[in-house]
Amino acid sequence: MATKLSNEIIAAAIQGYEAQKQQIDAKLDELRGMLAPRTSESEAAPRKRRKRRLSPEGRRRIIEATKRRWAAVRAAKEKEAKRSASAKG
Repeated sequence: MATKLSNEIIAAAIQGYEAQKQQIDAKLDELRGMLAPRTSESEAAPRKRRKRRLSPEGRRRIIEATKRRWAAVRAAKEKEAKRSASAKG
């Protein structure tokens, strides 16, 4: 009989926790609604973001910065390789 009582207590605990979970979820939804209230159905749908376009000058600056960054990485690797080669030799 101890296992049946134990199972009943576990089942009751599960039901209690499920009820608490539903209450918490309802309160969370309410709070989220307070953060970003939506007044109409048209606002309920997510907005499409406009594609951002770079000017040719902006693109060129990004490319140049990337090239400089990788050149620095390659130079550091070569410098480290020369150090290790001279230390071995």
